[in-house]
Amino acid sequence: MGNKTPPPSPPPPPPPSPKVLPREWRNGPWGKKAGDSEFVDKYKPYKANVELRCMLYGPVGAGKSSFINSVDSALRGKIAGRAATEGIGGKSITTRYKAYKIQKGGPGTHYPFVFNDIMGLEKDAGNGACVEDIKLAMKGHMKDGYTFNPSSPLSENDQYYNRNPSLNDRVHVLVCIIPGSMSGMQDDSVRKLREVRLAAREMGIPEIAILTKIDDTCPEVRENIRNVYKSKYLKKKIEEVSGVLGFPPSCIFPVKNYHSELETSDDTDTLILSALTRIIQSGEDFVNDL
Repeated sequence: MGNKTPPPSPPPPPPPSPKVLPREWRNGPWGKKAGDSEFVDKYKPYKANVELRCMLYGPVGAGKSSFINSVDSALRGKIAGRAATEGIGGKSITTRYKAYKIQKGGPGTHYPFVFNDIMGLEKDAGNGACVEDIKLAMKGHMKDGYTFNPSSPLSENDQYYNRNPSLNDRVHVLVCIIPGSMSGMQDDSVRKLREVRLAAREMGIPEIAILTKIDDTCPEVRENIRNVYKSKYLKKKIEEVSGVLGFPPSCIFPVKNYHSELETSDDTDTLILSALTRIIQSGEDFVNDL
């Protein structure tokens, strides 16, 4: 028998992108979706008659309402869109203080936590949510359904003012939503965000930051969401958020919100549920310490 021609060697693998690190700079939550989902599913506040209240704030267009819809989608396994999204002309589409509960199981049953959505912060003094309104909401003085007035905060004579807030009315964890591009982060906006943070610190309310729109701002993540903790760009952005607003990097979670998808994705759900688990844990610790 004659000698056989050896098969051609396979082509070498493409060189790694200079924008993607060979190893994750933070241990990713991959493979932990089931555990996080079980934690959320079994979660019950330690104190009776208390629903964990998570309030979202951030610049206009950061994705606050989209994050609520994405959590709803991840928990229910189908794309949800209850919270209106996408402001027009750079203005907040959210005008009322509204609490969103997420259905658990059949109709009428809900997870024991709520998300409060507020009007976005804007750089100009007469636009967007008043910082004083956010402080009142954190203390539990703002009733569901209040319409934000950018030029005047909620007054004690208003029908939506809660004079005697209970523990259940107060905010238990504050969630700052920041776009991955950090757009809308002018000096005035940063000042307002810092003012909210300072007020939360004085009240002892824990804070988590969510970095959204990571697929829009990072092509490597758009190509493969599992590059999120290998992306040099996102690592730098998290460091920038930490430096500008003072959040510890361990409290900043990059998340891809659902926006044009027709079905949910395990990897997208994994990032969302990882952030949600941390939000719940932080808020529960605060409630238990009161």
